[in-house]
Amino acid sequence: MDSAYTPLEFALLNGWQRDFPVVAQPFGQLGTRVGADQTAILETLKRLQARGAISRIGAVFAPRRVGASTLAALAAPAEKLEQIAAQVSARPEVNHNYQREHHYNLWFVATAADQATLAAALAAIERETGCAVISLPLEQEYHIDLGFDLKSPHKHRVDTPSTPVREPDAVEKQLIAALQPGLELVARPFARLGERAGMSESEVLTRIGGWLEEGLIKRFGVIVRHQELGYRANAMVVFDVPDADVDRIGRLFAAEAGVTLCYRRSRSLPHWRYNLYCMVHGRSRAEVQPVIDHLSRLAGLPAQALFSTRRFKQCGARYFAEIALPNQKAEELAHA
Repeated sequence: MDSAYTPLEFALLNGWQRDFPVVAQPFGQLGTRVGADQTAILETLKRLQARGAISRIGAVFAPRRVGASTLAALAAPAEKLEQIAAQVSARPEVNHNYQREHHYNLWFVATAADQATLAAALAAIERETGCAVISLPLEQEYHIDLGFDLKSPHKHRVDTPSTPVREPDAVEKQLIAALQPGLELVARPFARLGERAGMSESEVLTRIGGWLEEGLIKRFGVIVRHQELGYRANAMVVFDVPDADVDRIGRLFAAEAGVTLCYRRSRSLPHWRYNLYCMVHGRSRAEVQPVIDHLSRLAGLPAQALFSTRRFKQCGARYFAEIALPNQKAEELAHA
């Protein structure tokens, strides 16, 4: 256990990144499981959030199931990097924004309600920054869960969902929007969530439970910040894999303990030829490099590693905008 954390802090950080209790008083139930009362649980989570170890407690939605998203990059002139990074981070569609060691030095994830809105956001970034943007949409996920086991190796399980895409209805969009920032750290967080979404507590619990069952939500729990937990060496490792081999190699990579993410993305020719991506996180480059070398040997292909050097933005995805509901409209939506 990392000595920087108390036993209770460690239990909450490491043990509840998934399978968070979706019940009326989850923190009380969680406390029963770890041997603490509800007040201690809430105080500890608030402290961890204030320290930056926790981003939020909430849902990670399955990629390509809700709205539209893409990984994008641009090449910012060195003298304008911070200005351009600030412009990109200011966009509400952008939830992750990192500087990486490459000609394409600014990498960001953008999400929106639909493809047209996403395309408009990327076009706006090009206009505002004066930099061409390459968009690299997801084609296949082999392992996308980004949970960290602090006991190491930091991998929970290989997960290759195949759930179908569907359009959320108006009620679901409102609940997703309210859920995006995460649960409030109060005794009955789902009741508070319902107040914001115009729904009853029981309806919120039923909806979220259904999303978990169908796979719309990949996991629900504590969303940690890897750098604050000591994983400061972060490499996006990319490969140019023949299309006929990419699924086979992607599944091999996904099973490796050192790989926290693995997925196939569209190429952006002629500027970007890579189609297979792995994320490797470690406490130092010396810890990460052997994993990269092993992946290269496993694939029989050269690896291009883009280490991150600065994090400009990291938050949960924003698919839909939360709207203020008058009481009457809230009542109508809750019973739609």
